[in-house]
Amino acid sequence: MEILNASQIRAWDAYTIATEPVASIDLMERACNAFVNWFVARFDRNEKVGVVCGTGNNGGDGLGIARLLTDKKFSVRLFIIDGKNQSEDFKKNYARLPKEIAVFQLEDVLSSSSVLIDAIFGSGLSRPVEGIYAEVIRKINASKATKVAVDVPSGLRLDEPSSGEIIEAQYTITFQAPKLPFMFPQYARNVEEWHVVDIGLSGNFFGDESMRIDTFYVDEASVRAKLRPRRKFSHKGDYGRALIIAGSHGKMGACVLAAKAALRSGAGLLTVHVPGCGYTIIQTSVPEAMASVDVEEDHFSDAGETKNYTVIGVGPGLGVTSSTTSGLRKILESGKPCVLDADALNIISQNRGFLHLLPAGSILTPHPGEFERLVGEWPDDFARLDLQRKLAAQTKCVVVLKGAHTSIATPGSSVFFNSTGNPGMAKGGSGDVLTGVLTGLLSQGYSASDAAIIGVYIHGHAADLAASRTGQTSLLAGDIVEFLGQSFDR
Repeated sequence: MEILNASQIRAWDAYTIATEPVASIDLMERACNAFVNWFVARFDRNEKVGVVCGTGNNGGDGLGIARLLTDKKFSVRLFIIDGKNQSEDFKKNYARLPKEIAVFQLEDVLSSSSVLIDAIFGSGLSRPVEGIYAEVIRKINASKATKVAVDVPSGLRLDEPSSGEIIEAQYTITFQAPKLPFMFPQYARNVEEWHVVDIGLSGNFFGDESMRIDTFYVDEASVRAKLRPRRKFSHKGDYGRALIIAGSHGKMGACVLAAKAALRSGAGLLTVHVPGCGYTIIQTSVPEAMASVDVEEDHFSDAGETKNYTVIGVGPGLGVTSSTTSGLRKILESGKPCVLDADALNIISQNRGFLHLLPAGSILTPHPGEFERLVGEWPDDFARLDLQRKLAAQTKCVVVLKGAHTSIATPGSSVFFNSTGNPGMAKGGSGDVLTGVLTGLLSQGYSASDAAIIGVYIHGHAADLAASRTGQTSLLAGDIVEFLGQSFDR
């Protein structure tokens, strides 16, 4: 699913109006109906609904929504912020208001409403909210009513960092496609939960080669289309030879989780390189994997010959000793595609020259702290995304920045935001499982980009399946491993 900037959204609207053809007021009516259909399914008719409108097209949506909710027997009160300029569609929808919808003072709407619909500004806002608009937003945010934003919470800009007052919406009902700020933790309190509703914009719009779109939201259909069925007469050698280098004294659990996940994700042959202290653990815990034992008892130092491996996953529970650093350098110099996580990334951040050794087609999987150590601080989440794109281009690797809506940046500058996962994954070991999943997929010949998109989605989906059984609080990383099979085969 495409994520568009503000100018692309306007162009999509205009294309639909011109080519369908459809009048803009009729397209607005579609949007209003889509919003109301969602609203009626979510809220009871006993709710007292307040609608706060600006005088642009978002306000026009608000007027249409107020009318349609009244038709469905909701009690609706309306407040309009007086603006100097009224859009033509705002005027038309104002003329359509039935007599039973009265315009009230803001205080009356706020005091009498259990649900407030924000229809002040839409996706075209290009500056901070000021004056009466800022005052209204502050008062709405102070209300205990449930806030529902139309398309975009008012005050939130799509293409640059937002400042000033922004609606804090419990629900945002956005038209046709998600918006980039919805993906950023910076705006979590403004966009708590969002839903996309279809308003019938033309799908032919994306056939225009001049319209370059490089930001996407990953849905299930796109992932399932990438998965390859296993062939009837295939054998283990067809699915790659993977090497995982992980674990140190006291951290062998990370190695076990990564190894199990790699096998559950389809790796044909898996070797796990462990320090001496981990030999019995890995042979007992993951009998399906072969074990390679380091000369060091407590940590990784040298994996030996790696030429026969398809891919190398390295980092979980590794430690950052000097001999581990030397061993990682040899791995990078081998030129084999790698999945790099945890201490492998910490070593690279401490040895900046290692960035130039990264084999093209590798996958880096930092969490925000590890990413900051790699690239430095950022002032806002838009800047963070730019840094992620630049690191992917610089290293010719895929950069997976973990978190809610994990972002996947490819060397070609495209970014894919994930749609699966839950807060129960905020627990030790979840990232080790992802390292194993990605290693298993790369070993089977998936490109780094496809492996990352599939792997991140499946990892989160397995966690969602597991959480439906355990609850989010009780979710363990090992539970994610156990549900990988269901997630792949669903």
